[in-house]
Amino acid sequence: MRIITGTARGMSITTLEGEATRPTLAKVKEALFSAIQFDIEGRRVLDLFAGSGQLGLEALSRGAEKATFVDSSKEATTIITANAQKTHLYQKSNVLCMDWKQYIKSAAGRSKFDIVFLDPPYPMNLLPKVTAELYDADLLADGALVICEDEKGGLHNDVAVEARYELKKEARYGRVYLTILTPITEEEEA
Repeated sequence: MRIITGTARGMSITTLEGEATRPTLAKVKEALFSAIQFDIEGRRVLDLFAGSGQLGLEALSRGAEKATFVDSSKEATTIITANAQKTHLYQKSNVLCMDWKQYIKSAAGRSKFDIVFLDPPYPMNLLPKVTAELYDADLLADGALVICEDEKGGLHNDVAVEARYELKKEARYGRVYLTILTPITEEEEA
């Protein structure tokens, strides 16, 4: 696995062994960053369910201001830290070992993000719940992009998601669906 472009271009990053973590496929990552390439510079990034940290590190390499990496696995956060150090992006990184619910609760009212990457374990079907809780905790800046990866698609048709987000883009890459959402502001609701 490599960083595609930016200051860490071509650097390989380590991923977790085994099936517990599923890294984003290269073709999906390339499509994702093509879609948001002009929205990264100077932005604050949250990589929830971070795994190896590849999405947040790619964003940092492309000019994001800061990235917060959250994963409940100590092994994953150790790998994220090593990858951030190897790519010389550690000073812009905040790596936390905690459950996603715990993180959202602790960050509510204290943090705002411009780009959020959500790639939870597919079988858990967490995306509707996580997107709702992110929105309700007021962690999203105006115009934020919430980028979701799953194997079902149609996330934007979920009642809780539809009430809080506008669909920017949904595309399928093999068995993977990539959905990009932006939060609905109070003015838009009125």
